[in-house]
Amino acid sequence: MPALQSISILDRAATPVAHVFQPRDVSGGVGLVVNSTGVSVGEERLTVSMRKAASKFRGKLSLAIPVVVNETINGVTRPSVVRTAYANIEVTFDETSSTQERTNIIGMLADALNPSKPLVHKCFVELEGVYGA
Repeated sequence: MPALQSISILDRAATPVAHVFQPRDVSGGVGLVVNSTGVSVGEERLTVSMRKAASKFRGKLSLAIPVVVNETINGVTRPSVVRTAYANIEVTFDETSSTQERTNIIGMLADALNPSKPLVHKCFVELEGVYGA
């Protein structure tokens, strides 16, 4: 069982930026780490969990990245979230699955998200629909 710990995740900017998430809380088996600039309204949040239900293990990874702007109203400036991007990954494994099976499917999922894979990249990044037979 992993302890709640810091994690650094690179984005895909022209010069990649490391987003460093620090431990915040564990509640109901869900670990929360945040990347904060000191203003909680703009925190980037990553949660991870794994639960067993009957003969299945169910895991979830969620990432929430807000876009924050400073608004000035009557001379008072305050941060405000204008939108938030969300990404979720859910996995389900049978209790009889092997470590290698789980390693393979996670590796395949990571590879499917590679920008060189147009089916997923064009849908998720370029917001295109799928067509064809």
